[in-house]
Amino acid sequence: MDKVVTFGELMLKLSPEGYGRLIQAHQLNVEYSGAEANVAVCLANFGLAVSFVTAVPDNVLGDAAINAMRHYGVEISNIIRKDGRLGIYFSEKGASQRPSKVVYDRGNSAIALATEIDFNWDAIFHDATWFHFTGITPALSDNAATLCLAACKAAKNKGLTISCDLNYRSKLWSREKSNKVMTELCQYVDICIANEADAADVFGIKAEQCDVNNGILNEQSYLSVAQQLQKKFGFKQVAITLRESISASDNNWSAILWDGDNIHTSCKYPIHLVDRIGGGDSFGAGLIYATMAGFDPQHALDFAVAASCLKQTIEGDFNLVTVDEVESLVKGNHSGRISR
Repeated sequence: MDKVVTFGELMLKLSPEGYGRLIQAHQLNVEYSGAEANVAVCLANFGLAVSFVTAVPDNVLGDAAINAMRHYGVEISNIIRKDGRLGIYFSEKGASQRPSKVVYDRGNSAIALATEIDFNWDAIFHDATWFHFTGITPALSDNAATLCLAACKAAKNKGLTISCDLNYRSKLWSREKSNKVMTELCQYVDICIANEADAADVFGIKAEQCDVNNGILNEQSYLSVAQQLQKKFGFKQVAITLRESISASDNNWSAILWDGDNIHTSCKYPIHLVDRIGGGDSFGAGLIYATMAGFDPQHALDFAVAASCLKQTIEGDFNLVTVDEVESLVKGNHSGRISR
């Protein structure tokens, strides 16, 4: 397998211990995260060569963030130092009927201030076959959106497969701005990943007769969403993750994959959540790995859903599982019995 390149923001994550609330916290746990960084770590754990592209400040926080990626075997040669700061997000875990919450503090980050002259995309992609980004990165600033477009054009010119997780974040930009920017970027995308709300928020394409909050899913409606996305942009594949939120502590997790000819449906995993942040990123990473490994579409979907299911049982945003552990779940070993 050849190299994957991911591009996005690397952030400092601060969170209370356990299920504590930010308002009551006297100390915070320190981690490093970011959607595309999460994908990179997951792929590195699966044994792929993966390079993460970003900008961080030239200070000890930048050092620590880079070390977090280096620790898991992610190539860091394309991480640059820039003026600006390291973006921060604060997170508190929900439980039962209390939802989890995220507070962003990422304005004027180094990556948001970076410009086209900071990255040589032809050099970055010279030995790569896959490029992945999410809708979070172009939402950071007009500069970041311009960088995403330049990266997509360079990747397409070099014949890379391009995947994008729509990942709409209302705290970062409006639906109108997202629609304008993502419409241009998606012209270059081969594989689109979304959840049940992204297509509606970004492109106004809604799944009818569905209410995930009350556990009502209609596969034909999501097939229609996938087909409309493919028709609009010419995607080779569209994957839609389906999360039924029974509570903040228990979710049902599944997905569908439309490959232009057939609809593939995964099994549904009931998950007692340990940490759901990064679940979508691990799905994307699983789909990338499985596709690069030559899995057929059904196997690729099953692998991606199983990988993301396991992530949501792990503290932190990184998916620290192996290919063998994922395949074991795919094959039906889901009892949780101790492995000796």
